[in-house]
Amino acid sequence: MSGFDEFSVESVYAELLGRAPENKIEPRMGPMFRAMEILGEPNKAFPIIHITGTNGKTSTARILESLLGAYGLRTGRYTSPHLAKVTERISIDGEPVSDEAFVRVWDEVRPYLEIVDAELEAAGENRLTYFEAVTVLGFAVFADTPVDVAVIEVGLGGITDATNVGDGKVSVVCPISLDHTDLLGDTVRDIALEKSGIIKPGGYLVSAAQDPEAAQVLLEDARAKDVPFRFEGVEFGVESRALAVGGQVLTLRGLAGRYEDLLLPLHGAHQAQNAAVAVAALEAFLGGGEKPLEIELLREGFANATSPGRLEVVRTAPTAIVDAGHNPEGLRVSAEAVKEAFGFSKLVLVVGILRDKDAPAMLAELRAQYGGLVEDICLTQSTSPRAIPAGELGEMAVAAGFPEGDLHVTERLDDALEWAVGRAEATEDFGGGILVTGSITVVAEARTLLGR
Repeated sequence: MSGFDEFSVESVYAELLGRAPENKIEPRMGPMFRAMEILGEPNKAFPIIHITGTNGKTSTARILESLLGAYGLRTGRYTSPHLAKVTERISIDGEPVSDEAFVRVWDEVRPYLEIVDAELEAAGENRLTYFEAVTVLGFAVFADTPVDVAVIEVGLGGITDATNVGDGKVSVVCPISLDHTDLLGDTVRDIALEKSGIIKPGGYLVSAAQDPEAAQVLLEDARAKDVPFRFEGVEFGVESRALAVGGQVLTLRGLAGRYEDLLLPLHGAHQAQNAAVAVAALEAFLGGGEKPLEIELLREGFANATSPGRLEVVRTAPTAIVDAGHNPEGLRVSAEAVKEAFGFSKLVLVVGILRDKDAPAMLAELRAQYGGLVEDICLTQSTSPRAIPAGELGEMAVAAGFPEGDLHVTERLDDALEWAVGRAEATEDFGGGILVTGSITVVAEARTLLGR
């Protein structure tokens, strides 16, 4: 039976991929509201914590899910993209939805999606996109389960993102920086305006520390909607952090309490920040920000938190880390964490970047961050049709200041990893390591190739 299920998930995935691809965003909400209406409003069947921002969304969502689980709540988590299998996007109690439920609920909603598709085509519009269809499926799975609370990550932006048919009881805004500028605007202010669309009347805003322009936009929007707002660095934040085996020990100042000796098994100042945001969001969700959390449940939730593909060690001897940083700011915060947590004397970089990203700025950031540490860099590509060809990326790396003699270019990721392991092993006695980064697709494929 399991083979049949697997095939069924694959066939549903093939159907989804037959729709407009994930990076072809339709800036519209009507079709999503229509789908919710004819499905009986699964978007209103459970309370929602809605998460947007440029970097840190998935890690924050996963930490929150773990904390809610420690409180005994049945959780749904909707995130994107997936690393290995499409079912990872729709999780129940921290695990990808079962193949059986994924296929069954899809079969139940498909006729309704076809109604919406037909109406759109009759009006001369494109039918539901891949992301819209998966989002409908996510809401339907959570209503079917049913969950006590859903943690829902925005796909892109906010105001016209497919997930915005859900009204967050708490809206969470992770750090905003420039990314997807072709779709969201090319200033931090424009992007913040787009992302503020998830703040809803009757809700509660919890925001990471932001660029002043972004903070101003969020503040004005929350005030206009008469929503309480709390910002990291003002009402809550990281009081202290210390390195620990496999992660860090934190003291956090929350909205309603101070929480000491929290062991977070994730690396870097940015993950401590994500943890602080998650705790404030939990306080807002459970008690309107006025009731302290139980320290033992917090510790349990933190202990169980994972974030695959985010500074994740996927092999040892030599140590290989994968990190899904895919914009300059994401690469910067990861680099600080790598230097702090791993103590490499030499690092081999394996980099693959997608076409819609600012690759020159990303390569310049890698050069600035790892200058003295990197002697070998491999430019490669994932199997994604959106991947920048390795040769072209190699030329960009030279333009970014990487010495030509340090570069290795290969289109095949398995060859890239084999080369990197060989280079790192040559200095293994002296603390050599490997970092695979630049896009979620290259990280996903590297995890599989390295046995994760």
